[in-house]
Amino acid sequence: MIINFLKSRIALLYLISIAMMFSFSSWMSLLNNFAIELASFNGAQIGILQSIREIPGFLAFGVIFVLMLVSQQRLVYISMILLGIGVAITGFFPNVLGLYITTIIMSIGFHYLETLNQSLSLQWLDKTKAPIILGKITAIKSFTSLIVFVLIYFMMKFYSIEYKYIYLFFGGVTFVIGILAWILFDHFKDDVIQEKKLQLKKEYWLFYLLTFFAGARRQIFMVFATFMLVEKFNVDVQNMVSLLFINSVLNIYFAPFIGRFIAKMGERITLRIEYLGLIFIFVSYAFVENLYFAYALYIADHLLFSMAIALKTYFQKIADPKDFANASAVSFTINHIAAVFLPALLGLIWLYSHSLVFIIGASIGICSFSLSFLIPQNPTMGYETTLKKQ
Repeated sequence: MIINFLKSRIALLYLISIAMMFSFSSWMSLLNNFAIELASFNGAQIGILQSIREIPGFLAFGVIFVLMLVSQQRLVYISMILLGIGVAITGFFPNVLGLYITTIIMSIGFHYLETLNQSLSLQWLDKTKAPIILGKITAIKSFTSLIVFVLIYFMMKFYSIEYKYIYLFFGGVTFVIGILAWILFDHFKDDVIQEKKLQLKKEYWLFYLLTFFAGARRQIFMVFATFMLVEKFNVDVQNMVSLLFINSVLNIYFAPFIGRFIAKMGERITLRIEYLGLIFIFVSYAFVENLYFAYALYIADHLLFSMAIALKTYFQKIADPKDFANASAVSFTINHIAAVFLPALLGLIWLYSHSLVFIIGASIGICSFSLSFLIPQNPTMGYETTLKKQ
């Protein structure tokens, strides 16, 4: 059984997701409280931190150049190890400069790992089964996050363990998994040799544009929705972790359902539902005054992320298989264009108007919803948008 596991590509995809979320979930769930309580961050500084965190994502196209020297699978293990190291040392530098530096280390590992994970998923999964398996992988990520949140809750609530030792534990686990996976797993050969030069293809323009807006939306949620709960409603770390715990429990059941829904109804309908929900949630964020309604919005917002699977499977259907690695790197860079400047810019706006930040988020949702009407009911290579004849 163990031998079969170590020879399975899907098993490796699951393990990559588990290792990635084990450290990244701990880093994200503790970040706002750690930054405010120990590093004395304000809204502008947290915005700058998030912009710094996204710089390696913006430079994700560098994966293509590294792949000229290192295989995809080996680079996965290196990225996993780097992510673990970055998270493990975070708690030992509770100041502005220290948090900025450890964030860069963590972020390089995370963004390269996520880029490669997406590339390998598109290469290794059958198109008909991809939405279902990606839904299960998303559920595995949520379950891993759930375990992380439970462990953090007990560590802090009952044992009062310091931030630095919590970060050290979770980062250390990812580091060890990376080493063991490198040693034990088979090295899988590529079914299709991947294009090794960086390029934008006009055929994928709609995917690129929706990816850009998805990156902008993600930043507003990850940075300012969470920061609002801590700053405006004074949510402490235990309640924040509890909220993330609820999100993970719901996602374990919701993500596989979304995968089946995409397989049955298609990407066009799924993405329209996601974008409509996004508009409602951001408008509500702008004016929410009730803590429990804010909790409900946060949970709903988090669940909508599962629908992003549809954007990946849309691309898998329209792309040439040899473009998967190249396009994953390019799309990650596009996804992070807004991430580099948006948190810092909106952090300044936040100082004057919390509501305006979320109104901007709703505007992004409107743009995405409008573009979703260009997705064909049955997209294929050569029929990428409804502007083309099938």
